[in-house]
Amino acid sequence: MTDLEKMEQRLSESYDELKWLYCELYHNDLAAFDYFVSMLRRNFTERKASLRALDEQRLHDPDWYYSNSLLGMMLYVDCFAGTLKGVQNKLPYLQECGVNYLHLMPLLKTVKERSDGGYAVADFRTVQPELGTMEDLEELSDVCHEKGISLCLDFVMNHTSEDHPWAKAARAGDPLARSRYFFFDNWDLPNRYEQTVPQVFPTTAPGNFTYLDDCGKIVMTFFYPYQWDLNYANPMVFNDMTDNLLYLANRGMDVIRLDAIPYIWKQLGTDCRNLPQVHTLARMMNLACYIVCPGVLLLGEVVMEPQKVAPYFGTPDKPECQMLYNVTTMCTTWHTLATRDVRLLRRQLEQVFSLPGHHLFQNYLRCHDDIGWGLDYPWLLQFGNHEVPHKKYLNDWFTGAWPGSPSRGELYNDDPRLGDARLCGTTASLCGLETAESPEEITQALQCDEMLHAMMLSLSGLPVLYSGDEIAQLNDYSYRNDAEKCSDSRYVHRGRFRWDLAENRVDPQSVQGRLFSALRRLETIRASHLAFRADAAAEVFDTGRDQVLGIRRCFGHELFTGFFNFSEFPKDVYNPANGAYDLLTGEPVQGESVSLPGYGFLWMISNNLKGTGESNAQ
Repeated sequence: MTDLEKMEQRLSESYDELKWLYCELYHNDLAAFDYFVSMLRRNFTERKASLRALDEQRLHDPDWYYSNSLLGMMLYVDCFAGTLKGVQNKLPYLQECGVNYLHLMPLLKTVKERSDGGYAVADFRTVQPELGTMEDLEELSDVCHEKGISLCLDFVMNHTSEDHPWAKAARAGDPLARSRYFFFDNWDLPNRYEQTVPQVFPTTAPGNFTYLDDCGKIVMTFFYPYQWDLNYANPMVFNDMTDNLLYLANRGMDVIRLDAIPYIWKQLGTDCRNLPQVHTLARMMNLACYIVCPGVLLLGEVVMEPQKVAPYFGTPDKPECQMLYNVTTMCTTWHTLATRDVRLLRRQLEQVFSLPGHHLFQNYLRCHDDIGWGLDYPWLLQFGNHEVPHKKYLNDWFTGAWPGSPSRGELYNDDPRLGDARLCGTTASLCGLETAESPEEITQALQCDEMLHAMMLSLSGLPVLYSGDEIAQLNDYSYRNDAEKCSDSRYVHRGRFRWDLAENRVDPQSVQGRLFSALRRLETIRASHLAFRADAAAEVFDTGRDQVLGIRRCFGHELFTGFFNFSEFPKDVYNPANGAYDLLTGEPVQGESVSLPGYGFLWMISNNLKGTGESNAQ
């Protein structure tokens, strides 16, 4: 069977569902649907042979992305290596880091003064000129595939820049272009939307609409005034944006991150988040990828509480996103560090671990964005933690305003009225390395940093490092002197990669060498034990200490037990895995209790005598 015949077979398998979903959403617009199908066929014919071969390989190994050998890193091209060619030249370093999944932060064309870190896209098919060309991106993809590295790229789907050709035409009065957005002649409907729609950035970009002086119209702008929300109720928008997504897949992207996907469907009288139509659109995009590029995965960015996140996986027979951001675990981890209390984290992980094994999360300690304190405050209230004062405590702790705190971060979108500021900072600075002076303080900060990474590597899913964290890079305050960045404190942890410090990674006495080697050791151990597979059965258990988290994982006859001390003080805990082997030393851990140093952790492996099966996949 030829590649074209295989594609037609996949299209035939999916056709009835795709047509039903499309026509239900777009009121039986068969002309638009026929165009959509022809667009899928065209994109397949434009997909080069090497990518089709990779698709076939992954179709025969559909669980390839559950592997315990996968390790990710996210980075900004300009900060890391200047250009896409520079990233290609630095691939040996990434391989030395053990990275085989590379998440490139937004790199498509924007207007510098109205960029939002690359999330205001002016052209979905052009790379920012200072970073290189689309041909450079495709060449990087080819070389990465030769080295066994998968590429992930952000796809900003909720809006375009006001500098996009569609927006320019709309501004000039083109009615067809205006139908791609939400244009209003007066404030009647915008004011009705405002009654039910929360604000994304209430301090830096208040309101959800922007008045355009030059044309006397009002346009919907949920994020920033220069980011115009797309109207997905118009099938032309869905057709063309799916076309753009497939174009990027055909440039060799293995994972497409669907940015802000919960926001893409707007309906008056709702909060315009997580509406049923969003899941219809996600399912159709999944089918489009299955037909054209079945080796490509969709990563959903759903920065919300777990009960609103899980539906974006879809179901086993009707999947939407293959991976989702695990933002709740990320922010709960930092909450746990500040409170030295693992109970909320244990509760949250119980929810994650109870999900079917095909639910794959991308796990991380931090990303390009801020840390928002979207915690389970109704549950925390039983311990006397009221939302506003508790958020203030967390922000005071991590900015060093709390007495005795060694942490150093900065607030983002601070709104004193709501106490709803978010937090920025590198992992090392938040762990106290920036303020550490004595050898003991430096050691404690590095132990904290390593423990957090060990915990993250023990979770179910794909672990992703933020570039610079592997060498304990500190906050970069130079953004304050940059007129284009000084108003956005997120740039404090988006600083340029310190290649001068990276040279110290081979020096075991240096801060960089100590952390780099410690993380590589953990990552290598993880890659050699199937208990760390993303679809392994996993659970948390009560260690008897509120400061110590316990995680247990099982795959086949391999049983992993991990302890993680979120306190700076030593803690003794009951050892349910008496006789298991310490994965770091290879020595048996004897006795009914174990002692963990401050910010210490313990990885153990033993034989699962019960033989409970290979995974928790359902």
